[in-house]
Amino acid sequence: MITELVTIETDTAQPLDGAWYEPDGGATAGTVLLFHGNTMNFYVGAPRFLPPALTELGFACLAFNRRGHDILSNRNSRAVEGAAFQTTAEAIADNEFAARWVAAEHGSTKGADAPVIIGHSNGGFLGVQHVANHPETPALVLLSAHAGGDVAAALAPTTGLLGGARTEEILQQAEAMVADGRGDELMLVPGWWYVITARSYLDRLTTMPNTVETAPRITCPTLYIRGDQEIRDSYPAEDFAAASAGPCDVEIVENCDHYYNDREDAIADLVAGWLKKALIDG
Repeated sequence: MITELVTIETDTAQPLDGAWYEPDGGATAGTVLLFHGNTMNFYVGAPRFLPPALTELGFACLAFNRRGHDILSNRNSRAVEGAAFQTTAEAIADNEFAARWVAAEHGSTKGADAPVIIGHSNGGFLGVQHVANHPETPALVLLSAHAGGDVAAALAPTTGLLGGARTEEILQQAEAMVADGRGDELMLVPGWWYVITARSYLDRLTTMPNTVETAPRITCPTLYIRGDQEIRDSYPAEDFAAASAGPCDVEIVENCDHYYNDREDAIADLVAGWLKKALIDG
């Protein structure tokens, strides 16, 4: 495959960095957008290990950073960026910027105007929202897409995320900081994310759509994968499949955690095999 590092402009001074992968001889099967998980980036996890399998099938792929990549980062100054500052609206917008970039820069590539969407974790959650707004999408692959809505907060005492048992206390702290004009100040939060701005924490708990409630707007074929070590309520594959307006296949992968450690080949084989059956052989 041919790999090119790319830069995608946004409506701010902060661009999106990524990699464009294309099969030797060009795309014959279509185009794929890869949405990374929360605090991750385009060169780790699924956006890294899937392109070789996808380009072998004939798909061109764009893996890219949202502005909410990693936890904290900087590029050409002391100004910081990253997931500690992210909002749901910004993430949804970034996926639109990426889709428009593919259509503009690679318009002659097969499927550039209607790419397949593959998202891991928060990227899967965002993928559902993207496809709901783009019914022309030919297929959707959800890799442990989280439930969105208020599910994460409800499960926090069990998962330890978002402050665990202290979630309500930290939410009140964030609300007070935002009201006091200190929304961009960093907070230390027990569990993942560890550090996050008050505004981003508040956004995370109050603005996220519900993945299962969005499922009736998804009409394209969907593959929803979850590892057997993951919490069903956090990654509601079966509920999404039942609510989806389109066909949805569910795969529960054995001996598999949320990050697919040591199961990357199994995930790649599942995704490639499903896409081949859904879009190439069919």
